[in-house]
Amino acid sequence: MAVADAERRGIRCMLMRGGTSKGAYFLSDDLPADSEQRDDLLLRIMGSPDPRQIDGLGGAHPLTSKVAIVSRSTSPEIDIDYLFLQIGVDEPVVADAQTCGNLLAGIGPFAIERGLIEATGSAASVRIRLLNTGDVATATFSTSDGMPDYDGDTAIAGVPGTAGLISLEISGGEKPLLPSGHVVDEIAGHRVTMIDNGMPVVLLRADDFGLSGAESPEDLESRTDLHESLEQLRMIAGRRMNLGDVEAQTVPKMILLSPPRNGGAISTRAFIPTRVHTSIGVLMAASVAAGIRIPGAVGHDIAQLETDLTAVEHPSGMFPAQVSVEHTADGTWTASSQSVRTARKIFDGTVFPRPRL
Repeated sequence: MAVADAERRGIRCMLMRGGTSKGAYFLSDDLPADSEQRDDLLLRIMGSPDPRQIDGLGGAHPLTSKVAIVSRSTSPEIDIDYLFLQIGVDEPVVADAQTCGNLLAGIGPFAIERGLIEATGSAASVRIRLLNTGDVATATFSTSDGMPDYDGDTAIAGVPGTAGLISLEISGGEKPLLPSGHVVDEIAGHRVTMIDNGMPVVLLRADDFGLSGAESPEDLESRTDLHESLEQLRMIAGRRMNLGDVEAQTVPKMILLSPPRNGGAISTRAFIPTRVHTSIGVLMAASVAAGIRIPGAVGHDIAQLETDLTAVEHPSGMFPAQVSVEHTADGTWTASSQSVRTARKIFDGTVFPRPRL
């Protein structure tokens, strides 16, 4: 794909809600193969850098400034490859160090919509490789007449109404669940648990920062001193989690934990990294749920773990995370997760990038 052609003729694009996020979905073949050209093009498509993203598809928030790039997999055991890119809103940044479990919910339906796989019968089960992390997910959802069923009775917190159920089962692959090798580390005087069950996160106690954990996202975002402290921790944690210099990345996610208030297992406030999530991401919740099930980990002592289902409380409601955690014979911890999401096709057509940044 020549960039000049993209500016004149546009690029095929589907706008989808996946879970509690919204993003632009593309076929890999419809974008430049060169990553620098691709990233420049996507910034112009999404309208970045601009806090309003007024000249592009972005919705002026990290949860609505996301891109999924999809292709047939070359692996015989995988159906679809999925690359996630987080597009900066007010900065010209395209980050690929993380994946997105919310947009993941739309990958299977999008692959069927674009003819990458064929849907037969009343349900489809799609094996998806998450290229950012190496994880593998299986998405299962209803189909009819060879197309995805977006309608249904499933409600998820943070999304109005109901839609068709999408079951996501995710395995962590070969990477360690605890990247530092420790259940608890100390960073800048704070006890932390660094864990990656699909999303690199750092678990911290809210009361360690003088917070109750019930603060609103707007309140937390207004606290400059809190942001500076968490960013200092994030820079150090990024290196300890083998992520390198994370200054230009959005991982690891910093998660403040507090006792549950509404019948769940734990209460959370998730930083992504400067804005505060109005709910919680799929893989963030999976990492939180796995972490608090490890004895001695940050949050384990305040969690209510009475059932196998870990209900993660967040500002918009509750996220039910089904996580299995195992302590193996060689002393390492492993985990897998299953979650319920929904997705919906919003728009399918041609998008035109602005001519220049």
